Amino acid sequence: MPGRLSRIVAVVAAAVIVVGTGVAWGKIRSFENGINHVSSAALGGGGEDGAIDILLVGMDSRTDAHGNPLSAEELATLRAGDDVSTNTDTIILVRIPNNGQSATAISIPRDSYVEAPGDLGKTKINGVFGQVKLEKMKQLVEQQGEDPAVAEPKATEAGREALIETVAKLTGVTVDHYAEIGLLGFALITDALGGVNVCLKDAVYEPLSGADFPAGPQKLDGPQALSFVRQRHDLPRGDLDRVTRQQAVMAALAHQVISSKTLSSPATLNRLQDAVQRSVVLSEGWDIMDFVTQMQKLAGGKVAFATIPVLQEDGWSDDGMQSVVRVDPTQVQDFVTGLLHDQAEGKTEVLAYSPSKTTADVVNDSDINGLAASVSEVLTGKGFAAGNVGNNESDRVASSQIRAAKVDDLGAQAVSKELGNLPVVEDPSMAAGTVKVVLASDYTGPGSGLGNEVASGDATASTVDQAAATATDAPLPAPPIITAGSDGPECVS
Repeated sequence: MPGRLSRIVAVVAAAVIVVGTGVAWGKIRSFENGINHVSSAALGGGGEDGAIDILLVGMDSRTDAHGNPLSAEELATLRAGDDVSTNTDTIILVRIPNNGQSATAISIPRDSYVEAPGDLGKTKINGVFGQVKLEKMKQLVEQQGEDPAVAEPKATEAGREALIETVAKLTGVTVDHYAEIGLLGFALITDALGGVNVCLKDAVYEPLSGADFPAGPQKLDGPQALSFVRQRHDLPRGDLDRVTRQQAVMAALAHQVISSKTLSSPATLNRLQDAVQRSVVLSEGWDIMDFVTQMQKLAGGKVAFATIPVLQEDGWSDDGMQSVVRVDPTQVQDFVTGLLHDQAEGKTEVLAYSPSKTTADVVNDSDINGLAASVSEVLTGKGFAAGNVGNNESDRVASSQIRAAKVDDLGAQAVSKELGNLPVVEDPSMAAGTVKVVLASDYTGPGSGLGNEVASGDATASTVDQAAATATDAPLPAPPIITAGSDGPECVS
């Protein structure tokens, strides 16, 4: 669940914040005392650059981190039912580079069809842990006669190692640390932090998960947030939209922890400690204080959440028996390598930019009727938000241009690229997130009808575009990269 990242960031950022509030470091140390620590031979020792790679796993578990069953009341509150499950419903690889420029969280959809270790072959990644654990239990109990209570932790360790190895093979990244949390933990940590702010594009009602929320910004408590991130049905992109919701919640929690005074309260710290100790599993040898030192350097907006490239969200397994999310390991590794490199150089803002973040006003300063409306339609078709459209009533121009608060504004540069590289002019009167396209009589770009678009009769271009759009080895359009910034929660489906 999304609480994985927030739970670790919570432990970490708690230390950062409480230092300035007079709370002893011993309080932070006490977070670790009651945490269930586990070992795994599959973990690495950190890269040469000092970066640490963390595998965060959300378990669809009906027990706490110490194996104790949840109460009937807790199960009812979480709408979890009482079915025993060891599915890893959330899998996220997190990197924190030594230079402190950024943190990157890369989600792997739970139904990703991947190559697993041993005899499993290709399977859904969320089943690797459980399948290996089950086989190990059978081997130890049925074949070797071991007591089930003694075999259980050994089987669980085998499941964790298999998942760690699977993620490493898929992404090309050696995992250094492991963190795990169940359903209850996510709810407890969210409540300990005072809830989480989210935003929905549309109202939702989906009884299976308990998701029943209006459109727009809102604050959710722990059980509500769990329903929010567990909904799978009635989403436009199914599991991919579910992943985006998880990222939105993590971004909001990370922002709260890193940038606010939420953790300056001893009462909040006590609630958080209880939640973490009951619900979090961490790998041995992970010095939280070192993690604190690295996290101190981060600003909230430098935490980016992305999703691996996907070939087909509604694909089928090779035997045709299971609905899966198809991925290409080569594409995944290239994506991960490129993203981590750019993030290490502090390019979070550039990576996270999308046209929807820019409102484009378009005004006509020419004698061509309807030019502004035509160009505005081109831009909205590219994902930019529609702004004011009309004639230019002041500041007549001799040549077409784009006005923005700053010349290097990402939105202005993106609009310029779409309209044939129009020059960007600095205009301090422009609001952040808004640009103004001023069209003079020299404009011949898209929307002008003067030949810069692909001709409708160009059958070759049309055929090539269609082939590219439907090619089985071409990844689907990637979900937007979400950041833990200060502009409020991003609205998601």
